[in-house]
Amino acid sequence: MIGSEDFKAAFRLHPAGVALITADPGGAPVAFTASSVSAVSADPPLAMFSVSVLSSSAEVLRRTDTVVIHLLSAKNLDLAQLGAARGVDRFADTTRWHRLPTGEPVFDAADTWLRLRILHRVDAGGSAVFVGTAIESQVAQDADSDGLVYRNRTWHRLGAASAIRVPELADAAGRR
Repeated sequence: MIGSEDFKAAFRLHPAGVALITADPGGAPVAFTASSVSAVSADPPLAMFSVSVLSSSAEVLRRTDTVVIHLLSAKNLDLAQLGAARGVDRFADTTRWHRLPTGEPVFDAADTWLRLRILHRVDAGGSAVFVGTAIESQVAQDADSDGLVYRNRTWHRLGAASAIRVPELADAAGRR
């Protein structure tokens, strides 16, 4: 078995999409940035994410039935940084977010978000893994902004200039 430092070093080099996750089971809302978000299944629509058990959001997530996963683009770097900051009130600027009719906080600048009902909570080492079914979503009509990824402790923009064209795959897709 490898040590935790070797494991973290390997995953630092693996780019991951960036999301802001919000929840409020009653009381004070929480928000945190995550790069552990993944689609699990399209039918039924399931997604998952994890959070460190040491996170200030972990206890709130154990009590909530629903969360909102904001899938961030490069234009949302400020939201990613807000969710990653320590010791700040992420909801202080009330002009940046609103509550859904069901109570969850949503940041308005995010073009794409999914509201999930939590189905499973799994303790996994120093983290908790959450799996939920998507019960509501928003994808803006013009949601074609450059992607935001995190790699090696740095934010990166994915856009047309970073695309790698693979002729065989592009040709095969055109013949279908």
